Amino acid sequence: MKRNQLKDLGLDEDQIKAVMGLNGEDINNAKSGNDAIVEENNALKAQIAERDKDLKNLRKNAKDNEELSNSYKELEAKYKSDTADLTNKLNQTRLTSAVDRALSASKVRDTKAIKGFLDMDKVKLDDQGNLSGLDEQIKEIRQTAPYIFDEGTKQNYEPNNGTPATTDPIQAMVDVFKK
Repeated sequence: MKRNQLKDLGLDEDQIKAVMGLNGEDINNAKSGNDAIVEENNALKAQIAERDKDLKNLRKNAKDNEELSNSYKELEAKYKSDTADLTNKLNQTRLTSAVDRALSASKVRDTKAIKGFLDMDKVKLDDQGNLSGLDEQIKEIRQTAPYIFDEGTKQNYEPNNGTPATTDPIQAMVDVFKK
């Protein structure tokens, strides 16, 4: 989606800015979801390749039943360890993606900058994909460092383009007589 296309549809600059912001959030959400899938896919491919290699070695090296059972036990322990590691990596990737989506929804200007303020040990992701412990931290950061968040433009501020501010005529007369 391009700005020129939105102008051709008759949208003004504020509307275009709002549409582009929403589109940017959608793109970030899609990217973070895609990252998790790509990492999971790569991890599974690596795990399958490793297991195929181990099975070939096992077939080649199996001479008697005792050696075969020992090799089997070693591989079983290795696979349990590898599976646990991959599960931890996948859970960490899912957590990172969920945090990125939540930060984007909170209108954070720079997600990398705010991650320095977050205590990630307190942030948890449940099985349904819901985050806990992040909203409280975002509220606290919003109070202490509001410049990190994009609050948009203030509607009640209208500069006079260099002209002096209008004053109350009665107050102006009082000020003159006080001098």
